[in-house]
Amino acid sequence: MPISQPKPARSYLVKTLNLPDWFDHILWENLIWVIVVPILGLIAAAHTPLQTKTAILATIFHANTGLGITAGYHRLWSHRSYTASRPLKIWLAVVGAGAMQHSIINWSYDHRSHHRYTDTVKDPYSVRKGLLYAHMGWLIFKHDPECQAHADISDLTNDPIVAWQDYYYSPIAMVIAYILPCCIGGLWGDYWGGLIYAGVLRTFLVQQSTFCVNSVAHWLGDHTFDDRNSPRDHAITALMTFGEGYHNFHHEFPSDYRNAIAWHQYDPTKWMIWLWKEMGLAHNLKTFRQNEIEKGRLQQEQKKLDQRQTVLHSPLEHLPVMEWDDYQNEVTKGRPLLVIAGVIHDVENFVDDHPGGKALINGGIGKDATTMFHGGIYNRNVAHRKPDEHLLTRTTDSKAAHRLMATMQVGILRGGCEVEIWKSSQETKILGED
Repeated sequence: MPISQPKPARSYLVKTLNLPDWFDHILWENLIWVIVVPILGLIAAAHTPLQTKTAILATIFHANTGLGITAGYHRLWSHRSYTASRPLKIWLAVVGAGAMQHSIINWSYDHRSHHRYTDTVKDPYSVRKGLLYAHMGWLIFKHDPECQAHADISDLTNDPIVAWQDYYYSPIAMVIAYILPCCIGGLWGDYWGGLIYAGVLRTFLVQQSTFCVNSVAHWLGDHTFDDRNSPRDHAITALMTFGEGYHNFHHEFPSDYRNAIAWHQYDPTKWMIWLWKEMGLAHNLKTFRQNEIEKGRLQQEQKKLDQRQTVLHSPLEHLPVMEWDDYQNEVTKGRPLLVIAGVIHDVENFVDDHPGGKALINGGIGKDATTMFHGGIYNRNVAHRKPDEHLLTRTTDSKAAHRLMATMQVGILRGGCEVEIWKSSQETKILGED
């Protein structure tokens, strides 16, 4: 379970709280709805028994309002990953408002800005400003006007259903979030329980689920397709967010109606959209070509392998450069050195172990043994092999020989071959950067 904590220079939230006029930087209305009201709900829940029918009601409202955000606000309106019939759009707009996360227009504007300016100062909820800021702080503290982002939402403002929801957002949200659960709970005499559990606490859980997409999904998991930005993929985040946890995939292929592409990955939103398509309520479900998806995955895997190879590769740049005369003097002193491809090796501990025997190794000491190495090391009994068998064994043994000889590198011979030229180019590059 790879976990990588973003390390901003200083949390934007902490910086704001340290300002002398921090009181003026707070969005008090948002603070009340996302922090104060849930706290009051928790206090009230401690004195209100949870009835079975009310628990079922809360679960139903939780699923519907959650889908209003993931399938509606996010995948339908923010990314236009599919088209919906009028009845489905109205339903998603209504239950989405019940999640108490502002209107479709406001939510989508912030989200499109997030995708356009991911991890920059213009990202409304950049995790680079701190995990807590990305989770909730961006809703509670006013944004820096100099870092204001811009996103095109003309398609939304021209949508009559979206415009209607934006105009009547407050009454719709209050009815769906609080009044309706209270009234339904009253059918079995539990008005107060309906308000607290299916209303206040359910709203709090849906909000926290969505906030996790902004924070945890940029902090926990793997960079499956691209590691240049913070979005990550992880099954735990998917469980917390109605299937929005495969966030690295989403940022690479944002218009795909799916968030999880494997059958075993948790994404109930994807299956609901597919079900609506089967029912004739959704159409034009967008997907990226599997070939492009696999190409992105392979490129990232190759990048990771290249990074590991760089770490494991012998650090030639740290080896000293030796003149040919110095190399000969060291050999004269009794040091068993030989040169292979411009790299000087100390084979003192290898002479007795070499499968070709001491004579073969001793024959290369003090010389350029490149030809001997590529033609002789581990290439035994050549005369008794078939041509194809000889080639296969030689290739396999050559890799083993290279890995073994890399442990014996002690220097680079000046003018020996391309290795010394490579090192000189590296030194020139460093001097140029300085």
